[in-house]
Amino acid sequence: MTAFDPTRYLPDDLLARIRERAPIHDRENTFPQQDLDELRDAGYLSILVPVERGGAGLGLAEAAILQQRLAGAAPATALAINMHLVWTGVAKVFSDRGVPGLEFVQDGAVAGEVFAFGISEGGNDLVLFGSDTAAVPDADGGYAFTGTKIFTSLAPVWTRLGLHGLDTTSADAPKLVFAFVERTDAVTTSDDWDTLGMRGTQSRTTRLDRAVADAAHVVRRIDQGPSADPIVFGIFSVFEILLASVYTGIARRALELAVATAQTRRSKKSGAAYSQDPDIRWRIADMAIAYDALPPQIAALARDVDERVDHGPRWFPALSGLKHRAVTMAKSVVDEAMLVAGGGSYFSGNELSRLYRDVLAGMFHPSDPESAHATAASAWLGPVEA
Repeated sequence: MTAFDPTRYLPDDLLARIRERAPIHDRENTFPQQDLDELRDAGYLSILVPVERGGAGLGLAEAAILQQRLAGAAPATALAINMHLVWTGVAKVFSDRGVPGLEFVQDGAVAGEVFAFGISEGGNDLVLFGSDTAAVPDADGGYAFTGTKIFTSLAPVWTRLGLHGLDTTSADAPKLVFAFVERTDAVTTSDDWDTLGMRGTQSRTTRLDRAVADAAHVVRRIDQGPSADPIVFGIFSVFEILLASVYTGIARRALELAVATAQTRRSKKSGAAYSQDPDIRWRIADMAIAYDALPPQIAALARDVDERVDHGPRWFPALSGLKHRAVTMAKSVVDEAMLVAGGGSYFSGNELSRLYRDVLAGMFHPSDPESAHATAASAWLGPVEA
């Protein structure tokens, strides 16, 4: 078997250009349009689409490697692209399992469409399992969505928004409805993304006022609450694995910067490079030990999704635990890298300073620490008694 070559899809020169633009978008709080354009031209938006539909035919395991690589150059670009890749990844989960309904996502990605992720809602800790957005059916099998979605990455550029809402009016209500809407006058994007980090994602608030998904773009109607439906498993598995990949990529870059600093800085006291200092060596070793655990964990779970391994209910603690470990590891590694690099890393123009701010976003993505721990506790101890 030929080893996977990530440079085929993310060449070094492309990454260099993306890395060069990253501080500009962070400083100016702008969307990395050139990054998106170059990635689209390189076929990156369709890496998870099967070859027979015009894509690269990669698996989630390969996409995870690529997202780690992209995040090392520009975390905000990687996180923004993640949300598009989540939907193409869910489409792959469907097609791999013989479930129809998301072929239009695959074809759209090949044609250059950009899919955004409209699931998060303020105060809705049910996340995938419930929605405060109203989904009202029409006579033709479509739905009109009214509500507010937050953290909508790719806000300036998406062409279709994948979202969910709650149908409370049909005979079999309540039902959660998953569908895709186009950008129309019924969709308002607020210019409210002024954040500590991950500024290039432009994950703005999106308000829907009877935004219509026609019947062809209504993907699933399911009961509220935890579910084994392919839409829930697809979103949860791809989202958590690709999120873990982005933050693991940030950790790798922070470790590289710490090593470079240790090798170039010299002690005035001893004249030796910092790389010879036992305390610095211990600190970098600790970072490396923490980082080294995550890429194989990501690879293993991604490969299981690709190969349709059935972990049953164990999937959810495994996936939420992976995401939690990745983001906590990444934050710890960046913290340590700042200490290795010294006071210069505190300046906003320093790359580590940007990574320090970017990595904080990891704690706010689902599954949050509380959810991850509750899921693990239930897996090992059973549900909390009523």
